[in-house]
Formats: sequence, C-alpha cells, structure tokens
Amino acid sequence: MRKSATLLSGVLLASLLFTACSNGGAQDSTSAAGTDSATQQPAALTSLFKAPDLSKLPATAQQRTDTIIMALTDPSGAFTPYFHQSGYDGNVSSLMFAPLVTTNDKGLPAPSLADSWELSKDQLTYTFHLKKDLKFSDGSPLTAEDVAFTWTILHDKAYDGDSLIPTLGIKGGQEYHEGKADHISGIKIIDPQTISVTIAKPNATALLTLGSDVLSKAYYGKDYRFGHLDYIKDLHLKPVGNGPYVLEKFIPGQEVRFTANPYYFQGEPKTKNFIYKTSEGDTWQYVETGEIDFASFSATQENIDKLKSLGFVNILPYTPSTYSFLQVNLEHQALQDKKVRQAIAYGLDRQSIYVDANQGAGQIANIPAPPISWAYTEDGINPYAYEPEKAGQLLDEAGWIPGADGIREKNGQKLTLHYLGSKSAQTDVFIAVAEENFKAIGIDFQPEVFADYNSLASKVEGGDYDLASFSTPMLTDPSDGLVQFLDGEIKGYDNPQFVKLYNEALATNDLDKRKQIYAELFKLLNDDLPVIFTNYKKIVYAYNGRINDLTVSPFNGIASSVPQWALK
Repeated sequence: MRKSATLLSGVLLASLLFTACSNGGAQDSTSAAGTDSATQQPAALTSLFKAPDLSKLPATAQQRTDTIIMALTDPSGAFTPYFHQSGYDGNVSSLMFAPLVTTNDKGLPAPSLADSWELSKDQLTYTFHLKKDLKFSDGSPLTAEDVAFTWTILHDKAYDGDSLIPTLGIKGGQEYHEGKADHISGIKIIDPQTISVTIAKPNATALLTLGSDVLSKAYYGKDYRFGHLDYIKDLHLKPVGNGPYVLEKFIPGQEVRFTANPYYFQGEPKTKNFIYKTSEGDTWQYVETGEIDFASFSATQENIDKLKSLGFVNILPYTPSTYSFLQVNLEHQALQDKKVRQAIAYGLDRQSIYVDANQGAGQIANIPAPPISWAYTEDGINPYAYEPEKAGQLLDEAGWIPGADGIREKNGQKLTLHYLGSKSAQTDVFIAVAEENFKAIGIDFQPEVFADYNSLASKVEGGDYDLASFSTPMLTDPSDGLVQFLDGEIKGYDNPQFVKLYNEALATNDLDKRKQIYAELFKLLNDDLPVIFTNYKKIVYAYNGRINDLTVSPFNGIASSVPQWALK
C-alpha cells in the first residue's frame, strides 16, 4: 500500500493534518451520530466561536503553562522524512522538519527554507536560493550540500519509500540508480546557498515535489554507501531536523514528546513543549477533562452544541482538501469487473452513511479531488445515486445470479465482500447500512474492524480483503489525488488512457489546459471506479481557549501556525 495516498484508516477525518502532500494523515478523532439523526439540519457554524468562559477550563489544562497536548494514533516510529511507515509518522516528522517550499492559502508555492527560486525558459531547470544561516536542530549548518544529498539518496537502488522525486526524471538520476554514476549530473551545487536541478520534461508539480524536506548530509549521510540504506532505520528515533520542534522522547502506545528547537529558522516556537498523546481512549473525555488541548470532530450540530456547552474551547469550522474512498482489491477476480464495482457504488446508500448520519457534516464524493480544488467539477460525472435496482441489473449483466439463499453466485463462487475498517462510530454506521444494502442486492458482506491503523494496514498489505476504508492526506495539486492510480500503486489497475492524461496534465503549467485534462481524467476514473469514492468531510477544530494565534490553511491545515501557538 502506498503510504502517501492511503494514510488514514476509517472514513472519518484526521484530527491533525500537518502536511500538504506526501506525509499527510493523522489521528481519527471525529465522532458521528447514529442514523436516527438524519432529519437534523446541517451545522451552521461558519466562523470561529470563541470560548465564552475560560473559568470552566479543567485544572489539568490550567496548570500547563509551557506545554500543548494533542491526540494522535500511535505512529510506528519511522520518523525520517521519505521513510515513513504511516501518515502518523508524517505527523510526527512534520514538527521536526521544514520543506524548501510550502504553499499559501490558495495552494500556490510559497517560500520556506528556500527564499526564492527560478525556472528556466524551457521549464526544465529549477534554481533554489536558500535562506542564509539555516541550521539543523544540532546546530550544524544547512546548505545546498544537504539538499543535494537528500535528492540523491532518493535515487538509490535500495530506496523503497514513496517519494515522488525519483519520478521527475532528474538528469542522471537513472544512471545513479543503476550504479553507473557516482553522482547525479542534473544536480548542481552553485554555492552554499544555491542549488539547481534539471528534470527530463516539464512537470507542473516539480517545484513542490523538489521543495520537500531536507535531510542533514552530515548526520544521515555519514554512513551512506550506495545500495545500503538500512542504516537509516537506526536513526528514525534519533532525528536531526530543521523544523520548529525536536524529538525528546517516544514511548509507543503512550506519547511522543517534543521540545522547542532553538535553531528553527522562523524563531523558537512560543510554546516550549509539545506532546502527542498516543494512548487509546475517548477523545471527548480527553477534551472534557483537559488532558488534550486540541481535537477535531465531525461538524454535526450535536457535536457543535456539545462543544459550546463546555465553555472553555474555541471552535473553528474547517473543510479540508481531502477525499475518502473504499479501496478495492482489484486482484480479486470478481472485483476486476467494472460492472461489479459500479454495482457496489449504486448499491451503497452513501447519502445515509456519510451525510444524513452526520447531520449534513459531509458531502458525497464521486471524483478524486476535493470541492475546494480549482480542478473540481461535477460536469459529466455520474453521481451514483442509491439505486439498488440498477446495482442488481449490473450484477445480472456481470453473470452473478442469486442463489437459493439470495446470495449471488458465479461459477460456483458466492459474491462476498470482506470489508476492513477502523474502530469508530462512523464505521459502526457504515457496517449497519452496508449490511442491509448489500444483502438487498445479493452480496454477502463480511466486516472486520481493527482497533488501530497499523493492524488494518498490515491486513491490507497482505491482500486478505475486498474493500477497505481510507482517506487521503491533504491534497494541494489535483495530481496529488491521482498518484495512487498510477504505475500499479493500486494493484490491478492499469489503464493506459489514465497514464496518458495524467502525464499530459503535468506537462503544462497552463492552468486552464490542466483543468480541461483533469475533467477528462475525473470522468474516466468516475467510470472505471478503481476505488469507490465515498465522501468529503466537514469538521470543526476544538481547542483550549487559552491558545492564541491558531490559524488554519485550506491546504496545509494547522502546520504553519503551530510554532506561533501561545498559551495565554
């Protein structure tokens, strides 16, 4: 499974969304109402609601003067960028590493470690100018040498992570990968603060892809030999970064503890300590007792009213740039038939599951792009409204005929869907509705629920499933939501027309032209259904009313503002 595209178990939104593209993913702490709340009206909160009575803040939270605590699903401990085992690892490293280039509130590139950059007329060579006096958390200088090292090891033949940098076709990258060269010719260090890189062909996402996190050559490269990257595993729990915080301690199943990085280029964070609470528990209880300072919840009126009644939390509505989906095991013969996948989409009452049961705090998804994306469209898109009769017709056409027990059969095999999900109220709703829906169209539905993400991911990796619930990380460029369908990342999906259109969309920086191509791509995927698109989320952030300067970016979440958070 790709770690960058299928990061979140369950069909609910992450509580923390720190990164824009490859390292998104986070704790699932939203809650959902039961199906009997379908008649309630959608939540109307449209702007920040400030805590009306901080005197109600629990003593536990009042006593914290230099520490902010959040909940996070237990990460694996692989805290080196480009080597994460889950999105939760990415949440941890995002506090310790900063990228060359970030994005602004419109999803456009903005300076971070790189002060500026230029693109050559042929759109192939990028030149980055680093800020002066950059340092890693151990006080050592951050220079162009470190950038070159980072790009280089990602081309090593032993690298098996999910970075997209090797896909850009950096000049000389393939030769290095094959061991035919001792350096990558397309990477040129001009001076300590300036580096250029030449790619094979124009790529609209190259700037942000190249502008990812930077690893210290002195630290991560001291034991580097071509073809040998296993040593980096020994450094996962001892990271040397350049972000706002430094890892102090990781206790699996309990917490990840950070302290402020005095060398952070934007200045030492205002709050000295930061903790991810990773122990299992009721997020509502943690918020109510003051054990955590920040969480997210589905934006139902019930949740909003309950949060308001606490008196001591600020409530901020937020629509993230993500989408959720049911991953389909296309290696299973029955699911290789497009008609069967379409029947699943028609036969599942997504409106009841993702919108009505959440009191309107959601929207049905039919394409791999969020509504806030500049490429989003509904033109020519099949909405797959709940039509069990249509689902049954498609299954008939696919040769699946109801047996004596009502379950469809073909060539002596019953039509069974083994579903994997994570433990949550929303999963409970999904299973209850799906069991009824699928039984009505002759499908034997067999759900399996996991208490933690790592267990679910392991099961998916093993291939013992038919459907599994996932959500994407934050998506900045439209291509971000499409990567999982490329080059066999979704095993069993190989459509040459998709690859052709995908490459065409990346080959130009003309926004209008890209939008037209993505419209074609969305129609293709909407028909192919290599995954079953499910929903977009509407959430609210609830956080300790003492926290000042918390802001949210549509594409970066809360990442950029964390160093500025201060407890008043």
